[in-house]
Amino acid sequence: MSRSDSPTVVLVHGAFADASSFARVIPELIARGLDVVAPAVPNRSLLGDSAYIASIVRGIPGPVVLVGHSYGGAVITVAGAEDNVTALVYLAGYALEEGESLGELQGGFPDSDLATALVSTPFPIEGSSTPGTDVSVEIDTFPSIFAADVDPDLAAVLAVSQRPLAAQAFAEKAPKAAWKTKPSWGLVATADRTINPEVERYGYRRAGMTTVEVDSSHLVMLAHPERVIELIEEAVRATAVGPAVDL
Repeated sequence: MSRSDSPTVVLVHGAFADASSFARVIPELIARGLDVVAPAVPNRSLLGDSAYIASIVRGIPGPVVLVGHSYGGAVITVAGAEDNVTALVYLAGYALEEGESLGELQGGFPDSDLATALVSTPFPIEGSSTPGTDVSVEIDTFPSIFAADVDPDLAAVLAVSQRPLAAQAFAEKAPKAAWKTKPSWGLVATADRTINPEVERYGYRRAGMTTVEVDSSHLVMLAHPERVIELIEEAVRATAVGPAVDL
């Protein structure tokens, strides 16, 4: 199938990371003839971030396979309702129910090691005298909690180049859950110390997703890119319209 006929894969990063977290996945997807978009998520609010990703999706001609890592899973849960989204892929991510917040989903399970390693920092909000609150991970503990099986030199770079998440994103409720109407796949990172793997399993099971489990840290895209690519390819093949995608 030509590139113009195949779906565009949109890769949505999570909190404490950026689009470079897909650096080992993107070249392989492109080599397989897929168009790829890896936007920078503002990480300011669930509703605002979802609206931003939805606007990018709407601007893409043709079908989209939407992939979300970590907090990016919550974002694609909402943004995935766009008409041209044909599939959702969750990577160690949050699959929220309609009307549910990150805090509510996570609060139903024991805390991960991340809970004791978070740092809160005020940031200015234009037009307001009250600052917002950014949440990030302690630099010294980032590698072990977030990227235990990633090259240590790379993990050290990631630790000091985090993209924080505004605290309000934890409390905002998802206004819709795209997995109710879109076929979905989920990857559980079984050695995850950032999100309790049971949170991932629960969300995927509730959504009726096709699920795989990988012995990986939270940053599964950098630690085990081949497994991530396989799952994305499966979603592309299963939801392709017209001739089979030659991957």
